[in-house]
Amino acid sequence: MLDAHAQPQRNLTIDGITINVSSLPDAVSSIVSAAQSGDNFSVCTLNLDHVVQLEQRADFRAAYRRARFVTADGFPIVMLSHLIGTPIKRTTGADLVEPLCREARRRGLPVFMMGSNAQTLSLTAQRLAERFRGLRIAGTYAPGMNFDPYSSEADLAIDRIRASGAKLCFVALGAPRQEVFAARCIDELDGTGMLCIGAALDFIAGTQKRAPSITQKIGLEWAWRMLNDPRRLAPRYARCMAVVPRLVARTIPQIVTARIRKAA
Repeated sequence: MLDAHAQPQRNLTIDGITINVSSLPDAVSSIVSAAQSGDNFSVCTLNLDHVVQLEQRADFRAAYRRARFVTADGFPIVMLSHLIGTPIKRTTGADLVEPLCREARRRGLPVFMMGSNAQTLSLTAQRLAERFRGLRIAGTYAPGMNFDPYSSEADLAIDRIRASGAKLCFVALGAPRQEVFAARCIDELDGTGMLCIGAALDFIAGTQKRAPSITQKIGLEWAWRMLNDPRRLAPRYARCMAVVPRLVARTIPQIVTARIRKAA
């Protein structure tokens, strides 16, 4: 029996962005339900690199604020959720693709894939079709290297997604382009959920290798990736580490409020 005096749990908020999806099963069920309802929506996965960019880019902040579903992709964020008493499980873009394709096949939801390059998209489509027999892949599109979410090329991408009839679109353009493009699509598509998934399609195609599962579980996927691409990723992760003290400091009021509410 529910306690009528129980206080509702509060979701963790990072720089005005609320993480409202607590686990992978929660994400899959929520996304599939919205897709079946014919809604336009976007899904973002918040990590430390995104926190850095939220501080720097107004268009990125605006895109995140329009996302219907936000997951925690990053162990510092997961740990902060434990401190405020609403534990969240890490859910990355790469985690979402296959469970959603499984449900899309079951429920007859067509999917579209955008990003990376034509070879990766072809390999990914082939592998997903083999793993999930009956999955309808409505189309793919690989934009140019300098894709602008508000360009004529973006207009073409939106036209293709709309014409495909896809209910879910996996967008693998990297942040912030994928989030900004997804936010634009909320206004211009007809019942399509846009999922910002980073390098997930490359992992499926095998053109990039994801960190071993044990590394993911102990929160060191970032270190594995940096060791494999230090020139590109070392500066990014240095910026991410630098933001952690500020992130914790900004979250202290939520932690204190949660502890007071728990003690009351």
